[in-house]
Amino acid sequence: MKKLLPLLLVLLTTGAFAQSPNAFNYQAVVRDAGGNVLANQAVGLRIAILQGSQNGSIIYQESFAPTTNGFGLTNVAVGTGTVLNGTFSSINWGSGPYFIQV
Repeated sequence: MKKLLPLLLVLLTTGAFAQSPNAFNYQAVVRDAGGNVLANQAVGLRIAILQGSQNGSIIYQESFAPTTNGFGLTNVAVGTGTVLNGTFSSINWGSGPYFIQV
């Protein structure tokens, strides 16, 4: 019986499949053109997912309007913003490489 338990566990887990994320976290410190941190300010971010290379075609694009904290830090979940182009859930992550443009 003890020898059958590992075999049974292997058979049960072979049916498990990897799933794509619904979103992923992105964090940045926002600075102005002079390199000064923009603390406690509303900012605009536009994030795009490009396929193939850093100059590849945009397959998904969205925008955010977060507010930075006291250190100029902002956090967003890519895949949950205002969609400008494409569908996040339809990205075939296995056919990369993919690049992010902010």
